[in-house]
Amino acid sequence: MSRLTLMGLLPLILAGPVAAQTMDHSSMPGMTLPAAPTEETAQPRAAGHQHHDMPPVSAAARPATPATGDADPHAGHDMSSMDMSAPAEAGPTIGDLEVPPGSPPPPPGEHAADQVFPPARMAAARAQLRREHGGASSSMVMANIAEWAPRSGKDSYRWEGEAWFGGDIHRLVLKSEGEGAVGGDVDHAELQALYSRAIGPYFNLQAGVRHDFQPRPARTYATLGFEGLAPYWFEVSGAAFLSDKGDLSGRLEGSYDQRITQRLILQPRAELNLAASNDASTGVGSGLSNVELGLRLRYEIRREFAPYVGVTHERKFGKTADYARAAGEGVEDTRLVLGVRAWF
Repeated sequence: MSRLTLMGLLPLILAGPVAAQTMDHSSMPGMTLPAAPTEETAQPRAAGHQHHDMPPVSAAARPATPATGDADPHAGHDMSSMDMSAPAEAGPTIGDLEVPPGSPPPPPGEHAADQVFPPARMAAARAQLRREHGGASSSMVMANIAEWAPRSGKDSYRWEGEAWFGGDIHRLVLKSEGEGAVGGDVDHAELQALYSRAIGPYFNLQAGVRHDFQPRPARTYATLGFEGLAPYWFEVSGAAFLSDKGDLSGRLEGSYDQRITQRLILQPRAELNLAASNDASTGVGSGLSNVELGLRLRYEIRREFAPYVGVTHERKFGKTADYARAAGEGVEDTRLVLGVRAWF
């Protein structure tokens, strides 16, 4: 009997250590484990891929991904008891820094490179840079008017042009204009030599001399004038002339290029001449001497070359008209003109 009792207690004695190793860790403080997945009844697998119906996999049933890299050394640090309102320790200010002995470096000047390289060589380099970036000298010759006018008597011709050489600010300008009869004498011819200086983005101030070769006697004038581009793209110019005989006169001109197409341009133009005194030798009276109005239609075969056709009307006023009548000349003249405008 005692032998049978010992044999029945033997399995209980052997199972004791195994039961001790299978502890319930969920009862330990701080150990919250996910619930064990529930077993589902295995469904018979359909043949092939019929009805691809895959049951959702719960997060608890997914295998845990092994951690990659080193563990965070600050994991689990509880800093809720720290006083975050305490001010941070202030660092040193600029006033606390020690200033090295000696004089401070000089402030950079207008040409800082002169402190490193020879000033003469840097000045030459700056001058060359200005010449290559807008300061270069250039030139232009333009014939604004070169026309022929058929008339019942003798045909007439007329020219007006200018040439200049220089930069954007300083220029030497030559202007010339005149008219005469074909096969006859030149009625009027003048030449101006001017120094032109830009006084703004759109206007130039000009000063120099003017010499009239015709009519006789010849006259020389000191000249002061301006030219530029007025608002709404009006090209305007004006000048005052003081002759070597003390006669003061003036001239105002204006024109506007109305583009009909990119190459067909209609240009109205006006010129007024005034005088402060009478000069019977040249046939110019005081006040408004004469007014000329013109309308020219040009076609730019190239920008540098444009033939035109137009009409001009000139009228003399006041004492100038009286001088013309006394010389047997008319005081009004309307002309059909054919000409060309060119520049290079």
